[in-house]
Amino acid sequence: MQPRKLTLSIAALATLCVLATAGALLAPQPSRAASDAKDAPASAPRPALAVATTQATRSSIALRLPANGNISAWQEASIGAESNGLRLTEVRANVGDQVRAGQVLAVFAAETVQAEVAQARASLLEAQANAAEAAANAERAQTLIASGALSQQQIGQYATASQTAQARVAAAQAMLHAQQLHLQYTRVLAPDSGVISSRSATVGAVVGAGTELFRMVRKGRLEWRAEVSASDLPRLHAGDEVRVTTTAGTQVTGRVRMLAPTVDPKTRNALVYVDLPAHADIRAGMFAQGEFVLGARQALSVPQSAVVVRDGFSQVFEVGDGSRVVMHRVQTGQRVGERIEIVSGLEASARIVVRGGAFLNDGDLVRITENSEQNKPPAVIAPAKAAIK
Repeated sequence: MQPRKLTLSIAALATLCVLATAGALLAPQPSRAASDAKDAPASAPRPALAVATTQATRSSIALRLPANGNISAWQEASIGAESNGLRLTEVRANVGDQVRAGQVLAVFAAETVQAEVAQARASLLEAQANAAEAAANAERAQTLIASGALSQQQIGQYATASQTAQARVAAAQAMLHAQQLHLQYTRVLAPDSGVISSRSATVGAVVGAGTELFRMVRKGRLEWRAEVSASDLPRLHAGDEVRVTTTAGTQVTGRVRMLAPTVDPKTRNALVYVDLPAHADIRAGMFAQGEFVLGARQALSVPQSAVVVRDGFSQVFEVGDGSRVVMHRVQTGQRVGERIEIVSGLEASARIVVRGGAFLNDGDLVRITENSEQNKPPAVIAPAKAAIK
């Protein structure tokens, strides 16, 4: 090897050695804290959240069937004019008035009818006078039979004339009675007790026979006509209790009067007629929701705050061993006040998270607070407070 090349190789090796030594000196040294942390044992995991727990309780839950429908009049009476071509002179009832059977609602001008009654009475008097004369003639003719002054044919004619006169009297009496009825028709009377729901009668109007003047809710009775599916009809019976709530929040308790005998072929729903008590805030035509009370049953329930919805499913968190939570998918049922029924997926003895479950995941470590709810079974649920999910 040539001396020049050997000199260059030695210089290169020396340079590499210097660079390696400098790199080792400049490399960061591990800190004492990191070294101590590496040597120290791993600390215990900290709880994710402080939660309150409770236990599911078994209590009585009212069975009910929800439905929607309209409030209607039990029966509506149409009150019309029975006279023809007469002028209304008085209207004594208005919408919303409570009326009794036989009360005068309107009055027509009666002068024309009174004149016709007088004419019919005069015709009756005339017919009665003619009948009396004909009867007297027939009686005298009978006394002359033995003398032979009159033939049998003449005597028969007198008897026929008497009978004809009596028939004319009966016709005149019938005509007088008809005119008296027309006179009565000048006063429009309420056919039953109830509430006037509409009025078309106007003072001064001349109306024909059959024209509607008033419409009345008979007895003031209202009913709720609920639409119920055909599959639910066998669960309902006459006399069942119903809780009805209007859109304004008014609540009343009614009773099933009858079930419709037919089902709508388009909707497959049937009407259920529910009698409602009188209430100032309930009127015909209102929409209302209701619940048919079908009895009660024992069911497992938890507070609604204990149920968390994840991915469209209802979940509850049970506190297991080591204060770690286990997520259970449950099937919920009826909501009753602040509680919800658990149909399946949870044991009655399970201790579950009642507050804070929305921030938990399966397996999280939790810390149970001292104010956790105790296992106090609620009282029997009243039907008025329950609702269907």
